[in-house]
Amino acid sequence: MSAQPLAESLVQSVDWLAIAPPTIAAVVALAVLVADLFVPEPRKALLGWASVAGLAAATLMLLPLLDGDRSTFCVTGPARACSYTADHFTLVIQFLVLGGALLAALLSVTHLDDDRRRVPAGEFWFLLLSSAAGAALLPASRDLATLIVALEVASLPAFALVGIRHGDERSSEAALKFFLSSVTATAVSLMGISFLYASTGTLYLTQLAQRLPQVDGQLHTLAQAGVVLTLVGFAFKTAAVPFHFWVPDTYVGAPLPVAAYLSVVGKAVGFSGLILVTVVGFPSYADVWGPALAALAALTMTVGNVAALRQQATRAYSAVRLLAWSSVGQAGYLLVPIAAAGYTDDTQKAIGSTVAYALMYAAVNLGAFAVAALVGRGRALNRISDYRGLYATNPLSALLLAFFLLCLAGLPPGVIGLFAKVTVFSAAVDAGLGWLAVVMALNVVIALFYYLQWTALLFRAPEGEPARHRAPAPLTAALALTGVLGVVLSGAPQLALRFASGGLF
Repeated sequence: MSAQPLAESLVQSVDWLAIAPPTIAAVVALAVLVADLFVPEPRKALLGWASVAGLAAATLMLLPLLDGDRSTFCVTGPARACSYTADHFTLVIQFLVLGGALLAALLSVTHLDDDRRRVPAGEFWFLLLSSAAGAALLPASRDLATLIVALEVASLPAFALVGIRHGDERSSEAALKFFLSSVTATAVSLMGISFLYASTGTLYLTQLAQRLPQVDGQLHTLAQAGVVLTLVGFAFKTAAVPFHFWVPDTYVGAPLPVAAYLSVVGKAVGFSGLILVTVVGFPSYADVWGPALAALAALTMTVGNVAALRQQATRAYSAVRLLAWSSVGQAGYLLVPIAAAGYTDDTQKAIGSTVAYALMYAAVNLGAFAVAALVGRGRALNRISDYRGLYATNPLSALLLAFFLLCLAGLPPGVIGLFAKVTVFSAAVDAGLGWLAVVMALNVVIALFYYLQWTALLFRAPEGEPARHRAPAPLTAALALTGVLGVVLSGAPQLALRFASGGLF
């Protein structure tokens, strides 16, 4: 008789609608891999368009989930907990991840067409879709086991994507650096999670939040070590300083659409995981992770912006390197509201600021990478100096890049960038982190110099014979989507904050 309730608690009813977005991406990945065996070489482009359609379908499946929170893979009983929850936070991050993957896929269609001899199409699309499926699963994960599995499903294909170009030493070296840093992060996180499970007896985030303050005195040190190691592991994933060393070489060595994907989707994965473990799983340790993340935020934004400032315009791949270091600096800004959540009772507002900033960053950074991909078709070394006089040869692309750079700098007409930075400032000030707000203000001034320097270069007279940059249809679509999104959000910036704010608990 006693076995019956236990058996019933182990039987899982699956909410297929709730898990539809990551499931569609995973199913399309498998379909593309099998289809690659039968599609002749001249028609491999069909695999790319099938992948784009699959990511679009996965994104559209978020719409039926807007009517309320849904949970699945739950254990019943007095301490009910679920492994997968599709709440507002989940849907916003899944929109960011799948939308970012869709734009990266549009960039990849053109890139594979230009570089088809060195990049195998079937493997590329399978890896991109698999990584997107893991990235979409992660924000819905509500236990540490599912969280780590999602993190690795998102990360492992990304290693292969970075090093997928045949015969390219830079690509192979970048993949190795990325792999070693990520494996180290995973090992540290798993050690921390094992300590937490040993001290609390659970992996569910909501149960961890309840049990960590009540851990027996003999296990208290073990629980503290578990919290610290788990946070260190996620700091690696967010590319926070000093765990950022892989970023510049990885972005330069990877195919440009993969670098764009990592800059947005990879960052969303790391930050959503960090938000879940800190705010949902470890609220009782806010006095530990709050100051630690504040220090990491200050260090990360300073190192990223100073390194971006030192980039030489004539150095090979300097445009991609500047965007890479800029992404490190932007990671520092994203850390600020998460750190503020450790100092305030209104964690929802603080986390909403991070998500709103991430949405702005995703749209404009993908747009900047799209213009870089366009220029890179004619200038393989992709130096900042190659953008001199872009307005004379391609006015629309130059105006779009100028707009994206001004958004990243937080200057009009990039109102959404200014609005996002103000919300982050507000989160820091409201939490009593005045010193961090001052550090951020200084870094914004530093960033203004290199963003404006690049912007001014676009409108100078070109040197020598101007290069014409023809944009294929997929690349044009990516530019149009990011441009429209940036303009709309700049016209109504409150939409981003309203969309980002929602229930996390």
